[in-house]
Amino acid sequence: RRGFTSGEIMVVLVASSPVFPSKNNFVKALRKEHPEITTVILNVNDQNTSMVLGERNITLYGKGYIVDTLCGHTFAISPSAFYQVNPVQTELLYQTAMDYAGLTGKETVVDVYCGIGTIGIIAADKAKSVIGVELNPASVKDARNNARHNNIGNITFYQNDAERFLNEMQEQNAKADVIFMDPPRAGSTQSFMASAISLNPDRIVYISCNPETLARDLEFFKKHQYTAEKIQPVDMFPFTTHMETVCLLTRRK
Repeated sequence: RRGFTSGEIMVVLVASSPVFPSKNNFVKALRKEHPEITTVILNVNDQNTSMVLGERNITLYGKGYIVDTLCGHTFAISPSAFYQVNPVQTELLYQTAMDYAGLTGKETVVDVYCGIGTIGIIAADKAKSVIGVELNPASVKDARNNARHNNIGNITFYQNDAERFLNEMQEQNAKADVIFMDPPRAGSTQSFMASAISLNPDRIVYISCNPETLARDLEFFKKHQYTAEKIQPVDMFPFTTHMETVCLLTRRK
């Protein structure tokens, strides 16, 4: 991984065992060939699954993460954290999402599937308060550190299942004015979308990396009083068939 603005470079070696003979010599030889590398990490994945990375990271050299700047904010990115691979287009993607959100400084915003907090921290500049929800504990730790490093005081991150968290908000009669949702390629689930709708947000900004699941999910929202007002594809992966799409959903009065 490379920080586009910082130039910092992270090398992650994935192995099935934490035992790495002559690791210091390996790192020394690697940095002799490529002195621009700022951190080297050994990720241990002993599971026979399709997942590339395991849950354990061992820092062999450097600070164990890289730092990059996005939309005027600085983010520390650890090996397991999700971070868009095209930072130039990511700024366009997130700026489009902010424009669609129409924040005025009065809104309570919920950022679900928040990862290391990129969208929520960017939104915090123009919102009254922001809540970020993420299941991955390492990402939540990164998000909290990122908020602190950016001096963002109106954002709180929770390590929880997004659907369960929204249901708990609804039970407590809490309100969300705007919900950002950026689900994986499989899209959302009807039960999650129902939980989001139960909070009666004025606007839902849906960021999708799969047009097929986005179309499916928009049908559900359409049946439950939400209209797709605007939609904007962003070409994050040139010369491939993949793209990200930002969609603004508004609640019908």
